[in-house]
Amino acid sequence: MKTLWCWRCKMEIPMLNEEEYIIASKLYGESFQKMKTGLSRKESFKPMLDYYNEITGFGETEPNAIMHHRISQYGPPCENCGKPYRTPQASFCASCGNKRLTAPNSGFMKVGLLSKLKVFFVNLTSFINRN
Repeated sequence: MKTLWCWRCKMEIPMLNEEEYIIASKLYGESFQKMKTGLSRKESFKPMLDYYNEITGFGETEPNAIMHHRISQYGPPCENCGKPYRTPQASFCASCGNKRLTAPNSGFMKVGLLSKLKVFFVNLTSFINRN
């Protein structure tokens, strides 16, 4: 568990690590099965909410919110403001606009793919023009 800024909740929230998230996700799925038996939403999701509240100390009341309180869904902290990037792939900070210098899958990968596509189309055009 780690406390991070949540973009949806607009506040710092305890986020689950992968082990904790797997348990919460399982409880989330089981809660839907319980609702099919006639239990109320509140009764069905109580084990999941209790689990989250027990490990985080945060009194969450909305089960759907817990499913986006997962550390791995967020990127590293912004070098400028410290809030996490919205996703691991984010190229800029949504809070302060800072451009991320080391965004994954940027630069070389995109340029490499774009260059390959240009070469392909140039070769294709040359082939078509010859015939």
